[in-house]
Amino acid sequence: MNQNDSARLSFSPGDAVLILEDGEVYVGEPYGAVGSTFGEIVFSTGMTGYQETLTDPSYDRQIVVQTFPHIGDTGVNRDDPESQRIWVAGYVVRDPSPIVSNWRATGSLDDDLKQESVVGIGRIDTRKLVRHLRSAGVMRAGIFSGDALMEQGALRSIYSMLEEVRGIAQMKGMRLYDEVSTKQAYVVEPHGEWEGKQPLFTVAAIDLGIKAMTPQRMAERGCRVHVLPSDITFEELEQLHPDGVFFSNGPGDPEQADAVVSLLRKVLDAGYPFFGICFGNQLLGRALGFGTYKLKFGHRGINQPVKDLTTGKVEVTAHNHGFAVDAPIGEQVDAPYDNGHYGKVFVSHVDLNDDVVEGLQCVDIPAFSVQYHPEAAAGPHDAAYLFDRFVELMRSAKEENPNA
Repeated sequence: MNQNDSARLSFSPGDAVLILEDGEVYVGEPYGAVGSTFGEIVFSTGMTGYQETLTDPSYDRQIVVQTFPHIGDTGVNRDDPESQRIWVAGYVVRDPSPIVSNWRATGSLDDDLKQESVVGIGRIDTRKLVRHLRSAGVMRAGIFSGDALMEQGALRSIYSMLEEVRGIAQMKGMRLYDEVSTKQAYVVEPHGEWEGKQPLFTVAAIDLGIKAMTPQRMAERGCRVHVLPSDITFEELEQLHPDGVFFSNGPGDPEQADAVVSLLRKVLDAGYPFFGICFGNQLLGRALGFGTYKLKFGHRGINQPVKDLTTGKVEVTAHNHGFAVDAPIGEQVDAPYDNGHYGKVFVSHVDLNDDVVEGLQCVDIPAFSVQYHPEAAAGPHDAAYLFDRFVELMRSAKEENPNA
């Protein structure tokens, strides 16, 4: 309902109120912590994997709406989080589960949200909300409950809360990767069949908001993965003598990432095999000289169809991005940066829903990237082969230059 529809805007101190910057208002029940929170409101179409969604650092400063109606049925456990904390700014669901039923559960989602002070709202028409966001586009929003609904002992006006929402910064223009990156480097050793063995390759993984499963996918292929802070210098990276360099997913506007774009160009100039996902794909695009732009409502969920143009194969993939690379589809072109300094490049993957660029493949240097999440946490495993491609890229480079 809209702020001007005054006949239907009644709410009480026990309610939770969601307000969008265009004046749309939804009244429901508090879910998780009470208070107020603000961010860009986005929606995720995943039917499962809410723990992975909540703990994905790429959701920093965003209020997430779950399109699947029943959330919290399986509770929470200590194995599924993708980072050390919940990163979403707020959480919106239709039907929070009143019970927890799963043998792995160690607690309820509601309790986890409260413990981490994540303000949420439930019992609203999320289908109507998502239809609105698909039409109007993602925007700033706020959730208000408890004392945040009150002012001098009386209920606040919708107008005063709306003004607060409109006063927060927009996602476009935000630099957030330093906010979510690890502060200390750490190492993930080879495991599975490679546990205890000499690593096949050493990977320098720049953490721009990395999910925990990503270095695990490389480690299970025999790689020793050094997960590094976003402010690492090229000289510090070189001291690790990596066989390959990886740039992770992460939040914020890629146009505000000049420092890591500069780092990536040094990586490419040095000839290191490179693989990037999500934010890393956007940074490769920028390093090659392409622009980026903000999508109307982005891709978020675990059911996005993507075509690999190098094989013709269609994959169902996991996504979380609101920005995309602006590059020509269907042809090899000279990378625009510095009069074709990096040679030829082509779009390797496209989203079948809207033809958004979902991957880049360099022809003359050992570098490629995808916009989606092949680590499949949560999500399908259709794209796991991309980690094998990265391993093969490092193997080929090592065979060509065994003394490197």
